[in-house]
Amino acid sequence: MARSNELGEFDYVIVGGGSAGCVLANRLSADAHCRVALLEAGGRDINPWIHIPVGYFKTMHRPAIDWCFMTEADPGLNYRRIEWPRGKVLGGSSSINGLLYVRGQREDYDRWRQMGNTGWGWEDVFPLFKKAENFAGEANEYHGQEGPLGVTPAPDRRPICDDWLQSAVNAGYERNPDYNGARQDGVGHFQVTIRNGRRCSAAVGYLRPVKHRPNLKVLTKVQASRVLFENKRAIGVCYFNRSSDQEELIRAKGEVILASGSIGSPHLLMLSGIGDSDQLHSQGIEPLVHLPAVGKNLQDHLQSRLVFKCRDQTINDDVKSLRRRLLIAAEYAAFRTGPMSMAASFVVGFMRTGDHVATPDIQFHVQPWSADSIGRGVHKFSAFTSSVCQLRPESRGEVSIVSKDVRDAPEIHPHYLATENDRRTMIEGVKIARNIASFKPLASKIVSEYQPGDDIQSDDDILDWIRNTSTTIYHPTGTCRMGQGQGSVVDERLRVREVSHLRVADCSIMPEIVSGNTNAPAIMIGEKASEMVLADRQR
Repeated sequence: MARSNELGEFDYVIVGGGSAGCVLANRLSADAHCRVALLEAGGRDINPWIHIPVGYFKTMHRPAIDWCFMTEADPGLNYRRIEWPRGKVLGGSSSINGLLYVRGQREDYDRWRQMGNTGWGWEDVFPLFKKAENFAGEANEYHGQEGPLGVTPAPDRRPICDDWLQSAVNAGYERNPDYNGARQDGVGHFQVTIRNGRRCSAAVGYLRPVKHRPNLKVLTKVQASRVLFENKRAIGVCYFNRSSDQEELIRAKGEVILASGSIGSPHLLMLSGIGDSDQLHSQGIEPLVHLPAVGKNLQDHLQSRLVFKCRDQTINDDVKSLRRRLLIAAEYAAFRTGPMSMAASFVVGFMRTGDHVATPDIQFHVQPWSADSIGRGVHKFSAFTSSVCQLRPESRGEVSIVSKDVRDAPEIHPHYLATENDRRTMIEGVKIARNIASFKPLASKIVSEYQPGDDIQSDDDILDWIRNTSTTIYHPTGTCRMGQGQGSVVDERLRVREVSHLRVADCSIMPEIVSGNTNAPAIMIGEKASEMVLADRQR
């Protein structure tokens, strides 16, 4: 690596052009007197598959766009390693995700507040969700319609998914037309981050409209290697420029804000000397601050994907036929409708595994297709998927550093299914999925259960199937925990403890994972962080 060059000085340097980073770049650069730099390790979002909603089949597991992280062998998954896709492109994971818009439960945020995080209760964050949202559905008190982020009710419908909804109702679950409204419980159609038939990533919604501001500089293909400090004050960032093969320097006279996600942000803190001192010493890094909570508290939603062969035509059948694929492409080109406009799932269910929980503790993602892995093609037979995940896992993992070279990915230890409650909840979720499938009209459409299969019946067998086949649903959180005391990394204003002028603003700050998909909360965190930074600037 060549010697350092210095780019210049900015008021704010944002590291990570993902969901929260794009929000911060937009909001902070709205002040023409405020110079803002945004650093993104990936490239610009020019790949056309990023903007076609169904493009996640083409972008996941592609090293040019996806970090392609792998976990370590996990005891909870019978020592399997699994893939953890994360976006490496402007827009971050909002450019490759399943486009599902879910805020979580109000109780999630009220628990954050009760942990000592003043300003993070539901009444505090709800206005920020509305501020971000440009909702294409019917106007009501629960949705915003003037924000940058396009959100719409799922634009496509499939009979097999509607049959699942009706069977869930017949099994005793209520219809809920808006799980982001008055209550989350029930079954209904997903809301998705699609606008006019195209993906509305954070880069599209927040960054594209302001990218020509003279006070905003967006750098791509630059990977931050460490934060620079002077007497424990963050004064800039060193980064590796992939285009020039040089290490370069950018200075911040205001603040450095890490928005690199639940893997990238703790990794960068550790590379900068903030973390467990013994672990840093072992990798040849001189500790600046002993903060052992960095990288700990890792949480994720684990999903088990039940697959049912069925009589109805599904997306699996559509893509088998060249003629049908051509018609699908023509429909999308002409009208921005059809299967190419679909998000990863069509219908959703938020349910409780028993009377012992006050709010839903499992979530269903129902898809009119099936595959062994997103991004590697669908099955050759007609089938649909009923995926279930536990919303509030008790298990905690960690991200740990393996060298002082930023190009060496950290180790990821999810520690899935480490508690009895987590194991029991997932088993009950599988049973609920099977129960719904036993009700009409769905029961009359099912030919057979492909996964787990009729031979998997006992709780022990179900758990073993979960361990052997379940995978992430792409929601890593918690590794720079917000809170009070030594168990936290940032305070309630997202300031990194024991240093100054350094914040973290992404899903890593969640003290507990939210009860649902995490992209909408990531954008809310970006909005919240922007308000805090601007308020401190005024002071």
